[in-house]
Amino acid sequence: MSGRLLTLSRRLFGWLPRTIQTRPGEWLRAATGVGVAVACTFWLSDLLYGNNTAMILLGPAGASAVLLFVVSSGALAQPWPVLGSYLLAGVIGIAALHLPLPPLPLSWLLVGAVASVVLGMSLLRCLHPPACALVLVVVLAGDLLRPLGGWLLLPVMLNACCLLFCATLYNNLTGVRYPKQMPRADLHHTRDILPGQRVGFTEEDLDRALDQFGSFVDITRHDLEQIIRDTESSALRRKMGDIRAEQIMSRDIRTVGPDTTVMQAIRIFRHHHVKTLPVVDSEGVVQGITSLGDLLAQLDLPMGRMLPTRINLWRDQPLHKVMTTPVVTVDGQTHVVDMIPLMSNQGLHCLPVLDNGQLVGLVTQTDVIAALHRDLVSHLA
Repeated sequence: MSGRLLTLSRRLFGWLPRTIQTRPGEWLRAATGVGVAVACTFWLSDLLYGNNTAMILLGPAGASAVLLFVVSSGALAQPWPVLGSYLLAGVIGIAALHLPLPPLPLSWLLVGAVASVVLGMSLLRCLHPPACALVLVVVLAGDLLRPLGGWLLLPVMLNACCLLFCATLYNNLTGVRYPKQMPRADLHHTRDILPGQRVGFTEEDLDRALDQFGSFVDITRHDLEQIIRDTESSALRRKMGDIRAEQIMSRDIRTVGPDTTVMQAIRIFRHHHVKTLPVVDSEGVVQGITSLGDLLAQLDLPMGRMLPTRINLWRDQPLHKVMTTPVVTVDGQTHVVDMIPLMSNQGLHCLPVLDNGQLVGLVTQTDVIAALHRDLVSHLA
């Protein structure tokens, strides 16, 4: 008897709300975005198609706004699901109102319409739940919307486009990247995957896991991969102990000024056997960074009689014209696990270490390799 009560209590507790992983500031940001988007959508639809049409179509638009602003990273909230599902729901709704169908009870018509939308969204990979509400609203308000005929598709798509415009503008202005699809960097223009993805799980492993899971996952594939890799980094940071930038950085570093010439920089490169030089002003503030690659990139000279003159001009160029800016920097408390992807995936050879805006050190790839080797030896011991 006690076992049954325990099972029942666990099931009842499953209905309780889960812990929310967002902050109150994010709640306010999302709520403001939803309100603004719904107001703009209603105003524009009312202006172009009248108050009745705007009010009928507002309910599904409000549901879409919640997805676009509250869970904008989800797969259901991306542009194609919104556009594709609204277009599909509009077409099916118009067909239900105007095609010569046999006399059917309203309930059967509603079931057929919403089932068709779900099947169509699954086939077109544009799953967006408010589209089901949209087709139901269209069928239920048939007497009011039937006079629009096929033109009903215009206010439907107007709502979708207006919501997407508001979501793209507002989310990006408030620090939330939308849409979430992000291109992969290809620094070397080769078919190799990024160094950080050559160990651990691969894209094929992720695809296989999603196939085995079977059910729909309301998160973009990129975000799912990022969550897993962040989890791996957190576990690695815990296992590696406290290796910070200030512990492994070089402190006696060579710097150059913005007006240092290319030839002067080359002499420093050769004398100190370094590959990068921070460019700082008279107050020690980092203005940029220059590397041998930056200098070679400027030496794109055509063959011809003017070649010696062009080389001499290149030698006298000040570094502020060829340096890389802005510079990716870290502070002294940055963990080595956080520095590794900056160097491996972004192709950075070194990371300037700043303290209150002043350059205090430089972490190179050699420093990171030495720290990893020391950590490996300590674990083996």
